[in-house]
Amino acid sequence: MTDQLPFTLAQARAWREHYPTPFYIYDEAGIRRCVNALRTAFAWNPGFREYFAVKATPTPAILRLLSSLGCGTDCASVTELLLSVRCGIRGGNIMFSSNETTAAEYRAAAAAGAIINLDDLTQLARMEETCGIPDTVCCRYNPGSFRITNEIMGHLYDSKFGMTKPQLFAAYAALKEKGVRRFGLHAMLASCSLDNDYYPALARELFSLALELREKLNITLSFVDFSGGVGIPYRPEERAVNIAAIGARVHEVYDELLTANGISLDIYTEMGRYITGPYGYLLTTAIGKKHIYKEYVGVDASASDLMRPAMYGAYHHITVLGKETAPCTTTVDVVGALCENNDKFAIDRPLPPIDDGDILVIQDAGAHGHSMGYNYNGRLRCAELLLHPDGTPELIRRAETAEDYFATLDVDAAFSQTKETL
Repeated sequence: MTDQLPFTLAQARAWREHYPTPFYIYDEAGIRRCVNALRTAFAWNPGFREYFAVKATPTPAILRLLSSLGCGTDCASVTELLLSVRCGIRGGNIMFSSNETTAAEYRAAAAAGAIINLDDLTQLARMEETCGIPDTVCCRYNPGSFRITNEIMGHLYDSKFGMTKPQLFAAYAALKEKGVRRFGLHAMLASCSLDNDYYPALARELFSLALELREKLNITLSFVDFSGGVGIPYRPEERAVNIAAIGARVHEVYDELLTANGISLDIYTEMGRYITGPYGYLLTTAIGKKHIYKEYVGVDASASDLMRPAMYGAYHHITVLGKETAPCTTTVDVVGALCENNDKFAIDRPLPPIDDGDILVIQDAGAHGHSMGYNYNGRLRCAELLLHPDGTPELIRRAETAEDYFATLDVDAAFSQTKETL
């Protein structure tokens, strides 16, 4: 959440003339600053690489922008693999971290040359049967408990991701016997954490495992993948993490446990939300008010455009353009048009008085926003724009049309004859 938006009311009104609301717009300059700060924080590690989590913002223009900044991609499906390849990202620049992985997904990962991150010991046989044993394999770890976690990730004992420690060691032993030469270790033990201690604590957990693997299996890891887990401040009272301080503290743990024991390895991250979350905005227009047992403001967006509030009860800050300094003298629910009562962007939110036609900006929607959209009630997914540093917007994904919605359906001849009149 930021008090300063990268665009004005006049700009938003001009954009609305060409791109009807709702639509997403991403701040290219903000994304660039974020990636550069991340890379600077870990520049002490020569092999550092960011694998952007495609699930956060699977839009080609965003992936190409991040690739130009030195980022790879973290994929979890055939489609995400294809998207990466079509954006010019392939080979060791892709981390494939699927779970309950099909044979088709392993074949696609192998075809792209991606690093495969095994989620379970039982998956080893399927991987070998479908694409052989790669030269490089990563394994995902779930310690069962960790001192830093949160509600989004939940308790690790309830998490479906990763292997227990005995399973992890069994997997590495089997992979070594089958000829794997480069080993990686992966873990994501929290989600959306604003705790500056999270990565340093995770580093200590994983670097200690690296020492134990060398001692017990004579395996020296080539890389450790911290995954994502670093959050953003959605609420006004929250504060962003200090990525420079985090990088420095991970460096201290690295020197203490690894450098002191003659081990050198690369550090990877999969930051998704941290990189694009604060720099994406959902713009929507107020279209009505309702006065019953409480006050409602209706907008032309719905949970089909941004489902986090409906799904998680997640908070997204809302700015009414042109009324940023006006007193918040009304308390309203901001709602969409879905036939579901959880279709609410805000509940009992203090806001300035809102008039029909006002543009509302739903902040921090750049990750897990458009990508989680859906077509319930026949609602069509909205457009995405990229705001360049010179202030010009570029359409990077057009809004869906009814023809897109019907494209996968087996429609009858009568419909095809009458559709032009609808």
